[in-house]
Amino acid sequence: MDISRKDTIDLNGKNVTVIGLARSGIAAAQLAYELGANVFISDVSDSEEVQNALKKLMDQGMAGETGGHTEKIHEADLWIISPGVPKDSEIINNAQNNKIPIVSEIEFASWFTMAPILAVTGSNGKTTTVHMLYEMCKTDDVDPVLSGNVGNPFADVVRNDLTNQNPNRVHVLEISSFQMEFIRHFKPYISLFLNLSPDHLNRYDDMDDYVATKMNMWSNQTQDDFLVFNGDDELLTERIAPAQAKKIPFSLKFDTNVLFKLNATKIYDQEHAILINLDDIALPGKHNLSNYLGSATSASLLGIASSRIANVMLSFCGVPHRLEHVGEINGVAYINDSKATNVDAVKVALDSFDSPILLILGGQDKGGDFLSLYPHTHKVKEVLTMGESEEAIATVLGDAVRLRSCGSLKSAVEVAHSNAQPGDVVLLSPGCASFDQFDNFEHRGDVFRELVQGLKEFA
Repeated sequence: MDISRKDTIDLNGKNVTVIGLARSGIAAAQLAYELGANVFISDVSDSEEVQNALKKLMDQGMAGETGGHTEKIHEADLWIISPGVPKDSEIINNAQNNKIPIVSEIEFASWFTMAPILAVTGSNGKTTTVHMLYEMCKTDDVDPVLSGNVGNPFADVVRNDLTNQNPNRVHVLEISSFQMEFIRHFKPYISLFLNLSPDHLNRYDDMDDYVATKMNMWSNQTQDDFLVFNGDDELLTERIAPAQAKKIPFSLKFDTNVLFKLNATKIYDQEHAILINLDDIALPGKHNLSNYLGSATSASLLGIASSRIANVMLSFCGVPHRLEHVGEINGVAYINDSKATNVDAVKVALDSFDSPILLILGGQDKGGDFLSLYPHTHKVKEVLTMGESEEAIATVLGDAVRLRSCGSLKSAVEVAHSNAQPGDVVLLSPGCASFDQFDNFEHRGDVFRELVQGLKEFA
């Protein structure tokens, strides 16, 4: 199947294989089927959830298999890959050897929408920032919808828009590196790059491989598009240099070529008018201020008024699982930062509090440098570890901080509750993936919230 030109792609009667029956795979299958393709879905898992998902799709007229991949997957004109499938896996190599075009769900969905795309990526802060940007864009003239690596799959949103055309539609997408591994035409109108730090090194060969995949997000942009980037990140500034899009920085440190400038007390807009006093911003912390500036710059390029941008800065209080205050018991604050799935996110979390911290750390190791946490642990009273990475954490931090192996999140919360004193913070900021003990980071955060709620009932 020839997919070299986006405007000539026709799925009618084509055989499309979808690998993976998670949310994005299901959404891609339904979009392809609605566009006239013969859809076959395949997943290595045979869990009850996967089997139920396949049954629903088969009831709609699609075909598929669970519990492994058969040769049937190669009877295809196109493959759509879920982000959980590594690019160097054997089935990917086989499909490439058979000359089968492979695309991600994000790439696939982008073929069938003409609405502007605002795509946000970075090692940390993506989820908070896309929610900020989404709120800024909600105006009479712009109807944003949030999808991608957060909320609805992009393919679901595009499929719904096929039958409900919306001239004011703008897509706000959270983009992970996994979703950028197989793209051909994906082209945001505005690409927003927040930062770069080591992440997912269990999936990529090295940091350079990880960063190169992130950079795919601007690879199809032209001079008619915008690339908004964190000018304070030297590696990011270096890596976006070859991009053809108009480059617009944001910064906490300098005011050259930026749309929004700040001093010690205020942010000013491009008309040199006061946008907001820093003390009035709803979310504290330098990392959130940087996220606000990236969101504000992107929204302004879309034509959003400064008054709307300031309004969101005044009112936006964050998202679940990212430094989320879930309760206070006997003067101890409990903070759910389950979204912190890499070590750099833990550093940001630790630097966000002035109080003594009991840190719950661990999960499925992603190749993070736990030793780099040490300079940020001066406020940490105790590290409580859990999950597969316990031994790796103890090896590098065990002699530097007070550390206790707890095994599970439940045990860690119970130990923290016993040891914490009034004024302390119990911080779940795992620095690891969740898949050793949980379905995803949301599940992990929900369990933490439930455990804290249980403690409150007996306090």
